[in-house]
Amino acid sequence: MVSAADRSKDAARTSVWLGSKAGHRVRRTEPAEGGPALDRDRITAEAVRLLDAEGAAKFSMRRLAGELGVTAMSLYWYVDTKDDLLELALDAVFAEVALPDAADEAADWRDQLRAVAVGYRAAFVRHPWASALIGRYLNIGPHSMAFSRTAQRIMARTGLPPHGQMGGLAAVFQFVYGFGTIEGTFVKRCADAGLTQDEYFASAMGALVERPEYREQFADAAELMAARGGETVVDMRQRDFDFALSLLIAGIEALTPPPGAPPQPPRAP
Repeated sequence: MVSAADRSKDAARTSVWLGSKAGHRVRRTEPAEGGPALDRDRITAEAVRLLDAEGAAKFSMRRLAGELGVTAMSLYWYVDTKDDLLELALDAVFAEVALPDAADEAADWRDQLRAVAVGYRAAFVRHPWASALIGRYLNIGPHSMAFSRTAQRIMARTGLPPHGQMGGLAAVFQFVYGFGTIEGTFVKRCADAGLTQDEYFASAMGALVERPEYREQFADAAELMAARGGETVVDMRQRDFDFALSLLIAGIEALTPPPGAPPQPPRAP
């Protein structure tokens, strides 16, 4: 029987960066009988490609090994479990987010925060499978940690008091996470259906408007949709994202104490 202490220990350890093979990133094996050479970076890159193509539900070590032209057992020289490999793939996604120099005092924190938010959103759209993995792992890989450190340093330069900085980060990046997750899922659904985003949107809206129980609601929303602007789904979505992010940045500015003001205690909920 597994004790509660053992279960707790296993749950807290769930990270490839803490496992027995944490140092195998650069190790490489020679090809056997003319087969391909392996290293962790190559395995991770192929895992990301396969996840992009087929999604996490169909991902398996055997499927990945077949794409690499090796046996499944060969992969376990580099990772202990499939979860370890998924965590490596997730960290590779964070590597795609371009990070500004958060230590540059001359840079405008608003521009830097917007740039990181835009990159974060784009990563979820390119890799819709990544959204579900964010809360599943500790996210302590080098690229994930670099992303978090940069975001924290930018938020520290906003002027928000220390007790409000984590809330500011949550407001911005949980919004971006949700927006990017929904957008990435929609883009993938359209691709699976063999339709453009505009074709899928028009088809779905047309089907709903034909239903009496939805007709009145969509009629009331017509004015808002017209005011939203944009000729395509991509245009409309971009306008929504830009405006929402501007609202969040304006909120941070509004809650920033003026220079020389005494520190304010946290507000009661």
